[in-house]
Amino acid sequence: MKRISAGNLCSSSSGSRPTPSPTSARAAWAFCLLLLVLGPAAARAQGATAPAPSDNAKCLGCHDDASLKDDAGHSLTVQGAMFAASAHRKLACTDCHADALSVRHPRQSLGPVAPAACAGCHQEEINKLAASVHGAKGVNPLLCAGCHGDPHSLPRGSEPNSPMSAVNQVRNCGHCHQAMMAGYLSSEHARALLVSGLASAPACTDCHGSGHELQPAASHAAATSFVHSPETCGKCHTGILRQWNESAHGMLWQQGRKDGPVCTSCHQAHAIKAPTTGEMRQRFPSDCGSCHAKLYASFHDSFHGKAGALGFTAVAMCSDCHTPHHNLPASDPRSSVNAANLATTCGKCHQREVRSAGFLTFDPHADPRDPKRNVYVYWVWVLMTALLLGVFAFFGLHDLLWLQRTVVGKLRGEYPPRSSVGPYVRRFTGTEIFLHVVVIVSFLLLAATGLPLKFAAAPWAPKLMALWGGPHAAGIVHRIAAVVTFAYFGGHILGVLFQSALKRRRGYFWGPRSMVPQPSDIRALIANLGYFLYLRPAPRFDRWTYWEKFDYLAVFWGVAMIGITGLMLWFPAVVTSVLPGWVLNAAYIAHSDEALLATGFIFLFHFFHTHLRPETFPMDPVVFTGRLTLERFKEERPLEYQSLAAANQLERLYTPPPTQGELARAYIFGFIAVAIGVALAIGIFVALVGGYAR
Repeated sequence: MKRISAGNLCSSSSGSRPTPSPTSARAAWAFCLLLLVLGPAAARAQGATAPAPSDNAKCLGCHDDASLKDDAGHSLTVQGAMFAASAHRKLACTDCHADALSVRHPRQSLGPVAPAACAGCHQEEINKLAASVHGAKGVNPLLCAGCHGDPHSLPRGSEPNSPMSAVNQVRNCGHCHQAMMAGYLSSEHARALLVSGLASAPACTDCHGSGHELQPAASHAAATSFVHSPETCGKCHTGILRQWNESAHGMLWQQGRKDGPVCTSCHQAHAIKAPTTGEMRQRFPSDCGSCHAKLYASFHDSFHGKAGALGFTAVAMCSDCHTPHHNLPASDPRSSVNAANLATTCGKCHQREVRSAGFLTFDPHADPRDPKRNVYVYWVWVLMTALLLGVFAFFGLHDLLWLQRTVVGKLRGEYPPRSSVGPYVRRFTGTEIFLHVVVIVSFLLLAATGLPLKFAAAPWAPKLMALWGGPHAAGIVHRIAAVVTFAYFGGHILGVLFQSALKRRRGYFWGPRSMVPQPSDIRALIANLGYFLYLRPAPRFDRWTYWEKFDYLAVFWGVAMIGITGLMLWFPAVVTSVLPGWVLNAAYIAHSDEALLATGFIFLFHFFHTHLRPETFPMDPVVFTGRLTLERFKEERPLEYQSLAAANQLERLYTPPPTQGELARAYIFGFIAVAIGVALAIGIFVALVGGYAR
């Protein structure tokens, strides 16, 4: 459409139109002058008329060129089609670039056209921007364009392709805030907005407010500050805000105190994840522990804490018991951990157990080192700790003395090489060999599935637990191995009773063939210590040595103690139907510490006594073949040899030597068992030295 100008309106035309009179001509010229002065301004003020093509045509005639650049190489292109569809389409070029009317350009001109001045139309936004963190270094059109894009092609704010639309804010703000945007892109908010397409999902300005008013994160005025964070998040999470306002945390915030958490204290500001994911559930204890250090320490030492740290995310975490947002003191009747509500809270996982009143007195945050919390649990811990330290100290010193004595003996030539040629005697029966293999396999399974839970914080524990498929799968294997242990333990006791009571065979409870410690064992111990210290010759032993009897009794005692406490933890409902809940706390300590004593003793001391001392290194196959040479038998068990020879019973023990196949199987199985045990022993040492044992 051709624009009507004063010249068009007032000029005469050829044809039949009459020539106006002087008076009417003067009136027409006055009217034309008024239109020239007021017409464009009135049209722009009312927004009713698009800018005249002739106003912009001259500018676009040069600038609608993709190759147009200034001396610095910056593009000066303004595409007419894009400008016509932009938010500024109703403006003339000279409305923003007023200097274009007076400055001659292009390059050979007297000077460049001044950049656009946004304040002419957006003064209110400019004032806010100047007081914000974005305007701290001054406000200019380039600053505006940094967020809103090229003003010549700026889409309307309601359009999806607007630079400040919810979707485009991610890229737009991310140009400067790359680290924050990387976190946001991995968040549930971004998933809802960019993947699920929920227009109501928060983008940058929904949480931080308009970029014109954005305040530094440390400022109290910031929408995401400690003061305003609940209100900001509560715009979407209204139900959660209502619960939080009633909680102990919310009450602290309402009182103006800063020692309680707000939304961003627990949830990451940008990389917020769904709280139901395993990754987030594993973080709950440490997040809560940043304020509740003592409770975190006790939770960390509990079964819940250790299993959770090893990846068993179905186990109870802080929010499962205390609720995520409506947490209240236990004294509050509304609290989920109030005595009146424990059956409901604990019953979410322990439906059968909560039927026993005693189970509800179990302490999930037990601290065995604090006698004020429970004196019975405290004394169980003291006794188990004393037993651990006593056994490890005694045998640690005993075996170090033994090691140095045998090394010196080797260097002196006191231990000539043993010959494998000659008659062999039977040391163990086939049944005893089979039972020993069963003991080894079940014990290694119990150790390899239990020690990662004992030392859950050790760096090797999660890796070992992952080999089993996680704590749940490891627990199944652990219980199967426990059943096998109960079977051989019960079978052994029944066998001893059958032989001693029914068949009237003597020697099980006293004498040289008995595993019961006797005065002769004390004398042998003292004599051996004298030998270690170069004070006397090595003592002479009978069927069993004092350390072998201790090994046997350690297993006997350990199976009984670990088995009873393990059954208590396996069937807590049965236990707490007749006993108080603190018994489970005591059973957990006894089970854990006795297991450490058993595994540590077997892998460190029993392995040394049997396989790793210089006389038998690297492995003694006798326990797997059941046979040894007569020469070695006379050397190691001289008293037994003499008694058998005197009774003419030695020849009945003669047996063929083990075959190559039997020796190969013995060494392969033995080396694997010893290697696993030594690896676990190293893991125990690393955990103890690193402070991972609590």
